[in-house]
Amino acid sequence: MAWDLKEINEKVKKESIFVEQVLSETGKVIVGQKQILEGLMLGLLANGHILIEGVPGLAKTLAIKTLSSCIKAKYQRIQFTPDLLPADLTGTTIYNSRAEEGKEFTVRKGPIFANFILADEINRAPAKVQSALLEAMQERQVTIGGTTFKIDEPFLVLATQNPIEQEGTYPLPEAQIDRFMLKLKITYPEKDEEMQILERMTTGEEIKIKSVAKLEDIAKAKEVVNMVYIDEKVKKYIVDIVFATRSPQDYKMEDLKGSIAFGASPRATIYLTTVAKAYAFMRGRGYVTPEDIKTIAADVLRHRIILTYEAEAEETTTDDIIKHILNEVEVP
Repeated sequence: MAWDLKEINEKVKKESIFVEQVLSETGKVIVGQKQILEGLMLGLLANGHILIEGVPGLAKTLAIKTLSSCIKAKYQRIQFTPDLLPADLTGTTIYNSRAEEGKEFTVRKGPIFANFILADEINRAPAKVQSALLEAMQERQVTIGGTTFKIDEPFLVLATQNPIEQEGTYPLPEAQIDRFMLKLKITYPEKDEEMQILERMTTGEEIKIKSVAKLEDIAKAKEVVNMVYIDEKVKKYIVDIVFATRSPQDYKMEDLKGSIAFGASPRATIYLTTVAKAYAFMRGRGYVTPEDIKTIAADVLRHRIILTYEAEAEETTTDDIIKHILNEVEVP
């Protein structure tokens, strides 16, 4: 069905009201950390998963738990450890000797069957466990004992990595990291925010929040996000940005050629488009602007660009590369 821009704008304004309500309600508990809260909403609306890198104690767990309370969704926290098994995540079959019709195996579903999953310190678990999680993320289903079970929608995984403690960890391979829609880098709060945290979290009183949205609201919002208009010139801008990570010399950025070992995959093109649509929706607009692409580009691209040893030796970061590309690629 074809929609004109005016109709799309009206639909977006109508269906996006709950976004501001959710962000306002979560703001009663979470001080600052706007990047986490907006990132969670983007992942939810764009149907993708999020990887967060940041030191402990920055409200990552509290943010997703609070969001699930605001949306009346099922939440599970999974602490990844070196002795974790795939079955601890997905579930397993259990021998039931007390079954009425003789002895049989019954399925016990694991914690992966929830709407919001916090995969805490994902790099602490071995590759088999990481693969089990990533398969569930990609396929949105789990097979237990030969039977396949669908995971309920919405399904959002927030995985965390601790950047300062690498001993005893199993770093995610680039191909697996690429499956995350967004990678957020979280830093310490400002001094005034830290003061608010002190005052808010040391009273001993529980901060009560209301459920301001339902799972049905998310489903409707996703349908409208898909309708958000993106002009051909903006699509070309997205493709140019991605190709500039692969062949910077074609965009008069010869100085970057020696810094990038591998550029962004086609997933980057897809995710830049879908996240930009979700970002425009959150801003109450039915169309994507080049500024939207610039705003979300770093979160979508930073884990998809692999630097050369020379770049790492010079302490160049992927964020530096992305900033340079955004400054040089022609804006429509």
